[in-house]
Amino acid sequence: MFGIYLKRELSRRKKAALVIALGLALGIALVITVNSVSAGMQQAQDKVLKSLYGLGTDMTVTKARAAPTGNSSGRPKFDFDAKADSGKSQSSDRVTTQGGQSLKSSLVTRVAAQKGVASAVGALSLNVTKVDGSFTQGKAKSSTSGSGQQGGPGGGRNGGTGTPQVQGGGASFDVNSYSVAGVDVTRQDLGPLAISKITTGTTFTSAQSDAKVAVLATAYAKENKYTVGKTFKISGTPYKIIGIAAPDSGESTTDVYLPLKQAQTLGDAKNKVTTIYVKATDSKQIDTVKAAVQKNISGTTVTTSADLADTVSGSLSTASNLATSVGTWLSIAVLVAAFLVAALLTSSAVSRRVREFGTLKALGWPSRRVTRQVVGESMVNGLLGGALGIALGVGAAAVVTAISPKLTAQLGSTGGGGGTGGPGGGGPGRQAASAARNTVDIALSAPVSVTTIALAAGLAIAGGLIAGAMGGWRASRMRPADALRSVA
Repeated sequence: MFGIYLKRELSRRKKAALVIALGLALGIALVITVNSVSAGMQQAQDKVLKSLYGLGTDMTVTKARAAPTGNSSGRPKFDFDAKADSGKSQSSDRVTTQGGQSLKSSLVTRVAAQKGVASAVGALSLNVTKVDGSFTQGKAKSSTSGSGQQGGPGGGRNGGTGTPQVQGGGASFDVNSYSVAGVDVTRQDLGPLAISKITTGTTFTSAQSDAKVAVLATAYAKENKYTVGKTFKISGTPYKIIGIAAPDSGESTTDVYLPLKQAQTLGDAKNKVTTIYVKATDSKQIDTVKAAVQKNISGTTVTTSADLADTVSGSLSTASNLATSVGTWLSIAVLVAAFLVAALLTSSAVSRRVREFGTLKALGWPSRRVTRQVVGESMVNGLLGGALGIALGVGAAAVVTAISPKLTAQLGSTGGGGGTGGPGGGGPGRQAASAARNTVDIALSAPVSVTTIALAAGLAIAGGLIAGAMGGWRASRMRPADALRSVA
């Protein structure tokens, strides 16, 4: 009886039911869209942290670089021999540690021994500035003077020679700077190379801990036309290219990967590392592990994903803030409005059914049965609105993913010495180059999770219950006499 009457009443009031369902659907669709976009923002931010900082781990340990002492400025210095051979090519490499102050390799073992640390591995970041080109020697020429020109000592007044002048000559040099990362070949699942995949060739083997081999980043190899099997030199040392690596997302800030021992030799940093990558035993205890490392190993800076997330700026950060604050409050406001509209429309519909409910009560229907009837109709409207809202929300999320709007993110300094640049900092040119390398474009997506769908279904049921409760309360207060007055 309940089902038959419910179906008949909903069929009679299709327009009213559709209006209530659409109101709920719009609110639910907006909630799904905002949640999906927020999830996409979080994924994009994770990609930024991995591609800009290489943080494929839970945290990193670094040490801030000390200020230059004495007369040492830390500025690059290159020495060339300006030989007389015109056009002879000359080249010089300057290799410096990049980022923070060097740490002893033994510190990696101490960090790994801390409570809550699953594993730790050290890496050495280097910056190589290569200057190559040639000098061209000028030629001295003497100019002859005309008549009346005073000659040299004892010379006559005619046919004398003037002061010799150097004509021609000069220098042409090209400056190229790239980054090098020393990798612990026995633990490549942790560290700079962990966020990249080998697309051509092979990666390092454990037997190549001190071999003169290298893995190049895709962008750097393409720019310089390097391929697997070729050899290139750093400070005169030849390295064979065994693989080309592409980052999992975004652009890699490392151009060349070398075995750690080779990088230490190049950088004159024996048994030194600049960064310690740490993986925690439990991702929920990262803050506790961070505090323990900072307490037990003084002078170091521990940086987590949360710390880096606070330094991300650009359109990604702006969009993320909008989705989190404005988007969330907007969806809540629309949802509340949809619930109120559904409740008011249901109550208004009950008011127009005075004769119907009064007659049913006169025939013996108790108030609870009338209330159940109204709530049942509202629940069907809510479920219909939920289904429409889920369809609209999933469709909107699919459109966002299909369009994939590009967002720009830039990682600022965390104050831990883990930034770019060599000793002495550098002028605006170096800072601009650093900013360019620390900027990445991310395509936004809007993944819809099962949790979001479940939330939408729950909201649909809640909306139906709220509307039904208000309408049912109004219907339960009606008396049979109301029906008789409406007939009269």
